[in-house]
Amino acid sequence: MAHSAEKSEDLVKTLRDTIVSLVRGAGPDLSARQLAVFLTCYLDENGQTVRGLAATLNVSKPAITRALDRLGELDLARRKVDPLDRRSVLVQRTPKGAAYLKEIRTVMSEAGPDASRRNRVEEKTATVRRLRRVAAA
Repeated sequence: MAHSAEKSEDLVKTLRDTIVSLVRGAGPDLSARQLAVFLTCYLDENGQTVRGLAATLNVSKPAITRALDRLGELDLARRKVDPLDRRSVLVQRTPKGAAYLKEIRTVMSEAGPDASRRNRVEEKTATVRRLRRVAAA
């Protein structure tokens, strides 16, 4: 049980560190809903529709439309009428969106639990060096 709590804590810290890095970075600053829509579109291999995204995320179609409006402004996704069913709107990926997903993956790998452990080791090493310098003085 303690291991599960520790793992959950690591995941929450990774999420926080990832979001902080994305907010500080030069890339777009997406809301939680916009990020959820973006990630659903890019991580699910099946094509997405506005109706399908609304059902998957359990939010209204107008909320999905607003999120897609923002993603479209940023060229992270685009909408296209389904040629097989003109009532349906398909969500398409873009090269800029694929690059943004790659950036998110990089930031997450740098913010992950292993990175946290590496930082602690680096901090300990730096502390030992400072203490040795003080002792030698």
